[in-house]
Amino acid sequence: MRVDRFVLQTCGFVFSLLWLRTACGDVSYSLPEEMKRESVIGNIAKDLGLDTSTLATRKARIDADGHGEQYSEINLNNGDLTVAERVDREGLCGEKASCVLKHELVLENPLELHRIGLHVQDINDNSPQFNEDLITLEIRESAVRGARFLIEEAHDADIGTNSVQTYNLQNNDHFMLAVSGNTVELVLDKELDREKQNGISLVLTALDGGSPRRSGTVAIRVTVLDANDNAPVFSQAVYEASLPESALVDTVVVTVSAADADEGINGDVTYDFGHVSEDVRKIFKIDRKTGEIRVTGSLDFESVTSFDLRVKAKDGLGLSSYTKVSIAITDVNDNAPMINMKSWTSPIPENISPGTEVGIFNVQDRDSGNNKQVRCAIQQNVPFKLVPSIKNYYSLVTTAELDRELVSDYNITITATDEGSPPLSSSKSVQLSVADVNDNPPVFEEQSYNAYVTENNKPGSTLCSVSALDPDWRQNGTVIYSLLPGEVNGAPVSSYLSVNGDTGLIHAVRSLDYEQFRSFKVQVMARDNGSPPLSSNVTVSVFITDVNDNSPQILYPAPEGHSFMTELVPKAAQGGSLVSKVIAVDADSGQNAWLSYHIVKSTDPGLFTIGLHSGEIRTQRDISESDNMKHNLIVAVKDNGQPSLSATCSMYLLISDNLAEVPELKDMSYDETNSKLTSYLIIALVSVSTFFLTFIIVILGVRFCRRRKPRLLLDGAVAIPSAYLPPNYAEVDGAGTLRSTYNYDAYLTTGSRTSDFKFVRSYNDNTLPADQTLKKSPTDFTEVFGDADGFPEVRLDKPNRLNL
Repeated sequence: MRVDRFVLQTCGFVFSLLWLRTACGDVSYSLPEEMKRESVIGNIAKDLGLDTSTLATRKARIDADGHGEQYSEINLNNGDLTVAERVDREGLCGEKASCVLKHELVLENPLELHRIGLHVQDINDNSPQFNEDLITLEIRESAVRGARFLIEEAHDADIGTNSVQTYNLQNNDHFMLAVSGNTVELVLDKELDREKQNGISLVLTALDGGSPRRSGTVAIRVTVLDANDNAPVFSQAVYEASLPESALVDTVVVTVSAADADEGINGDVTYDFGHVSEDVRKIFKIDRKTGEIRVTGSLDFESVTSFDLRVKAKDGLGLSSYTKVSIAITDVNDNAPMINMKSWTSPIPENISPGTEVGIFNVQDRDSGNNKQVRCAIQQNVPFKLVPSIKNYYSLVTTAELDRELVSDYNITITATDEGSPPLSSSKSVQLSVADVNDNPPVFEEQSYNAYVTENNKPGSTLCSVSALDPDWRQNGTVIYSLLPGEVNGAPVSSYLSVNGDTGLIHAVRSLDYEQFRSFKVQVMARDNGSPPLSSNVTVSVFITDVNDNSPQILYPAPEGHSFMTELVPKAAQGGSLVSKVIAVDADSGQNAWLSYHIVKSTDPGLFTIGLHSGEIRTQRDISESDNMKHNLIVAVKDNGQPSLSATCSMYLLISDNLAEVPELKDMSYDETNSKLTSYLIIALVSVSTFFLTFIIVILGVRFCRRRKPRLLLDGAVAIPSAYLPPNYAEVDGAGTLRSTYNYDAYLTTGSRTSDFKFVRSYNDNTLPADQTLKKSPTDFTEVFGDADGFPEVRLDKPNRLNL
């Protein structure tokens, strides 16, 4: 659609924006020059059928095609195409009839390109101008009526009807105006008479066809001379020349020449430019005498491809003629390709798939022909490649999987080379960072860890340190340590150990006891801070080393205050006879539990001896009538720890064959029994009332489930009062010094009815070899009988033991 220019001018330049499908691009608009910024040109989204809601997400933008200002922009909210910069048609296109600005609409995801042509319409914003403020003519009085004198026309930067349309000459008696195309001539209408009037002043006005009309004037000074009837004549009507844009300053472009048939001053010709712009005068100059046109400035084919110069030849008395000089500028490969990044994504995650687009760029070369053909490439050692897209656009895509732990940054150099001779190239380096993805779990430096700690350690002491490495970055590579749930000796592992979440140091929460357990294992987890988090586990074995922190405990004889124990020694006992045995255990292990026995005090030091490692008390010689009846031995039991710990006990020995010989023993036993009996009766009364029902159920269960008579099997056991045992003795595996091969017979006398017994199972201790401790003399418990008092009795071959 075209709009009549006259209608636009008469309506005050109320311009209607026109939408066209032309050869210049996908869409074209027509707009007047000098529109205000942000003026709407048209709705390009509607014209192209684009969804306005996706313009922002697709990064819609207007790019200038080639080198130049961007005169339009797109409104991402409604799709309007608006004016971005002042548009001056005369500055952009000069005297060209058609002035088209080429732009491109670029959209991404997917990449879409639309060419836009902006046809700039002229408005009457320039007045006609003459090249000179004063035109001087020298006319001989001999000039005949009808003689014509050429006047240089006025110039208007506007085009079409807005340019110069008519000329008006001030009323006078001698001249009239003749206009034909661009030729303006003064026509002599009445002969001149120098004697009457030697000079005439005229005013010439040039008018354009705009609305409102603009005008320009020039003063003409006519000097009447004697006759000069020949004007200069150029040798050519049009001069043509070709000049490379790389031409140096002072290069001769062309030489014009004009001849004048007159002689003397009337035949002297000088040369000058006609109406040319100031920009042209900065590039070319003409020699007034010779007519040589030389280069005075720099040429640029990409800005101006040709020049049309108007050259005037004037003789000495003012007659002149004009010619045209056309200069064609040829292209030289003087512009390297330009790389323009249009879109760039950085950083990119390391887990993106091959073939992902990470960047879009455009390559332009201002030269023409082969000089404009461009090839692009990147270096070979990166997992990326260039994929040609629309026109001069390229996409940068990945060619392989990325691994930030191997390469975290890529410096990609894009090189563009044209096909000129010699070729020119340019490079652009872009930095691409690879974002971390949590794809690596923490890895412990060792497959397992061992920690050694001495028992009775202080709470909070450090046992060992675990360390795990995660090659990921920042929070994905930050390792946090923790204990996995579990139990140690029936208690939560957290009640024994703790781990520092940041450093991996493992601390003991409380003091550890070798006698409870000697080793245990825990699981430590190393977890990173990624999303989702990754983890790995490692086993930590904790070994507790023994400390000599337990003194020997004497099981037999009982400590003083529990019962009064006396051993009977027959008067006929010979030297080396076994009298009694001291039984002791040590909760420690190893050399800390190796026990040795020593008599530290004796009523008769020469009568009894004790085995160093067995604890057996034997006679050193035969018993004689002169020996005392009562003997008191104080025995010390020492372990082999550093420092050594010990315990002592008293052993009472009575040399007699008959208890009747010592009647005071019965009274002593009776008093002790009565005192203890009272206490036990009180406890029994309370217990009976509380557990009566439970007791009945147990009896009924025993009656129905066990109809056979129970039998005590004491194989490999020693009957020892439970009060003599250390706490938890039965749970300490292999920590004591009793051996399963030693069996002793137990005797009960008058005090036994107040005692309770526990049959302690034997242990195979590894503290000392059997041949270095007790000599093996195993005996078996014989049948258990009830005596006259109702107490069980076990018989011994030689010595008798009496418990009171």
